[in-house]
Amino acid sequence: MSVQEYLDKHALSRKIEDAVNAAVRAKTSDPVLFIANHMKKAVSSVITKVKARQILDSRGIPTVEVDLHTNKGVFRASVPSGDSSGTYEAIELRDGDKGMYLGNSVAKAVKNINEKISEALIGMDPKLQAQIDHAMIDLDKTEKKNELGANAVLAVSIAACKAGAAEKEVPLYKHLSDLSGRANLTLPVPAFTVLSGGNHASNNFAIQEIMILPIGASRFEEAVQWGSETYHHLKAVITEKNGNLGCNVGDDGGFAPDISSLKEGLELVKEAINRTGYSDKIKIAIDVAATNFCIGTKYDLDIQSPNKSGQNFKSADDMIDMYKELCAEYPIVSIEDPFDKEDWEHTKYFSSLGICQVVGDDLLMSNSTRVARAIQESSCNALLLKVNQIGTVTEAIEVVKLARDAQWGVVTSHRCGETEDSFISDLSVGLSTGVIKAGAPCRGERTMKYNQLLRIEEELGEQAVYAGEDWRPRVI
Repeated sequence: MSVQEYLDKHALSRKIEDAVNAAVRAKTSDPVLFIANHMKKAVSSVITKVKARQILDSRGIPTVEVDLHTNKGVFRASVPSGDSSGTYEAIELRDGDKGMYLGNSVAKAVKNINEKISEALIGMDPKLQAQIDHAMIDLDKTEKKNELGANAVLAVSIAACKAGAAEKEVPLYKHLSDLSGRANLTLPVPAFTVLSGGNHASNNFAIQEIMILPIGASRFEEAVQWGSETYHHLKAVITEKNGNLGCNVGDDGGFAPDISSLKEGLELVKEAINRTGYSDKIKIAIDVAATNFCIGTKYDLDIQSPNKSGQNFKSADDMIDMYKELCAEYPIVSIEDPFDKEDWEHTKYFSSLGICQVVGDDLLMSNSTRVARAIQESSCNALLLKVNQIGTVTEAIEVVKLARDAQWGVVTSHRCGETEDSFISDLSVGLSTGVIKAGAPCRGERTMKYNQLLRIEEELGEQAVYAGEDWRPRVI
């Protein structure tokens, strides 16, 4: 092809002439830069390359990172992982070679991106999120993304979403809002992890975490301040009662002292809140993660204490009585996974009491089929959204819509193995989920989610709306 033929094919002569005329009209001091930028805008962006690599998450375990290239730039995304994969969630592909990262290497997922996904997506418009995601779903051909790996698919999906926002020249949260069809942008209430136990800490506390929600704050910035102050007051309380060793932290950054009971943990948190002076404005949430200490039909609250195990078994009815008592005594507004992941009956009954929000995590696994069943049976009234349990941005938006249509609450959640990617911050604003659970106000992979939300609030200025007291639909 000759130079003239190339110019004619792409209409470059006309585009260059338009760019020069625009530079003249603008009387720019740097016409070369102006013309270059004008030409970039004149050409629609397409995906030109997708390159993946293996990096480490916050636990030192490998995960997937992707650089997605367009003719407008390079867009990076990385995916988190949990401490285990549920039966109903998308499959995280790992190599299984014990000689490499103890079997946790993700080289196969990386190879799938570099050799299969990249080839399938080159030339696609990054603005068309659903088309990109469905192209990968079709390429995989399995229900739970077993072939390519949900970690591979999600990393590319998030990177494409960032590229789509850049192509539209809008913030990522605005692009996500457009994709979801939601007009309102809302800053979520942060659910700060302050005490850790269960699978997320090496202590005697069977409950996975106790969180605080600054719902009485007027702005997200104020909520972060209250969360940080409470966290440091709690450190002082624990030091006074348990010594410095009690201030070691779990995977999510929450303090991990040896606690004999849920009530003892709640007393520590209550004292810390009282010291802040915001007692009536900070509420408490609990992630029980009851599946982790369910044995048959009983719950072993001493499972983390081998010398005591077997002495503190509770039936599901006993657990309900315990929750009712604690909710009456402490400002608990939300309980996550109060029963085993297959105990639909007791979860439904507890939800029907209207004592607090009941969040499905292991019960639902962000799986649309499980969510639809829970809605039909009124089994719980809130979704814990973990995007890596689904595998694409499009499917995450769809499951949130399902929950919203049922007037459920939605909690955007991190994972115990996190990365330095703050995507879920923009996701929580774009989908107006009401609450974000990103760990303690401590550790870089956690605080960067909160810091990104601070930036978003600043960027929105007077248009910024903090969920606050409206952190969930008023259905209870």
